Amino acid sequence: MNKFLERLQSGEILVADGAAGTNLQKMGVKPGTLPEELVLDRPELVLDLESAFVAAGSDLILTCTFGGTRLRMKDSKYVDRAVEINRRAVDLARQAAAKRAHRHAQGAAGVLVAGSIGPTGALMKPLGPLSPEEAQATFTEQAKALVEGGVDLLVIETMFSYDEADAAFNGARSVTDLPIVVSFSYDRGVRTMMGVKPAEMIKKYKAMGAAVVGANCGTTLENMEKIQQEYAAAEPGFPLWAKPNAGLPRMADGVAAYDLTPAQMGEYALKYVALGARVVGGCCGSTAEHVAAIARAVKAKK
Repeated sequence: MNKFLERLQSGEILVADGAAGTNLQKMGVKPGTLPEELVLDRPELVLDLESAFVAAGSDLILTCTFGGTRLRMKDSKYVDRAVEINRRAVDLARQAAAKRAHRHAQGAAGVLVAGSIGPTGALMKPLGPLSPEEAQATFTEQAKALVEGGVDLLVIETMFSYDEADAAFNGARSVTDLPIVVSFSYDRGVRTMMGVKPAEMIKKYKAMGAAVVGANCGTTLENMEKIQQEYAAAEPGFPLWAKPNAGLPRMADGVAAYDLTPAQMGEYALKYVALGARVVGGCCGSTAEHVAAIARAVKAKK
């Protein structure tokens, strides 16, 4: 059986990682830099960040490929090396996953590597220029590269609309039978910017064959709790994914700052687990310290 599915079925609560972009900026990367380019230009930074999450207690880390589709990288100097970047990002995540420093006993099964697939950054027709065929082709290419690199699962994340999420899911499913997580970003309370509702979303992707459904990014911890409640009410017992931001950002010296403490993230992680979340972590603003607090909270529950 797939290692991710096996651990879900065992009843384990898996701790995911924290943010990529905001942490890389703290490590000196200039705002506006594509994190995916660092996979080739500064691989040691990516490895250091992912290793920090592993040391903090992550059971699952995502590859540095959120914007790794050829479409998202169209203005990058590495647009023609998108496939290489995705494969190399998996290798870096695997290296980090192999580091077992300061792991708790629950992590004895090893650290899983999830292939991150984010939106293309373009709207789909008729609202924008992107056709369903173009979208599915670029997601297929990325998913294939991630699978060939050796991921344990794929995570389609920060989605706002069904058309793009469908293109990503169908593209991924066309090249692999690995488990797929589908996670939307609800930035309008319990709605996405395109009007997607949690109860409808979970029914749709459960029927399509998603292994886990959830939410990431978004607004507040309280809103994430409401989203998890709607998921749980619509499909009781279905495994959920919760990866909220460390609160709402404020600008400090031209850089987004997040003020929620690790303890607050840990407290709310327990609430998400009580509602059915089987994977909990953090998104924008979430540091290794936030991940460590989440791990302490949910692992102490066992």
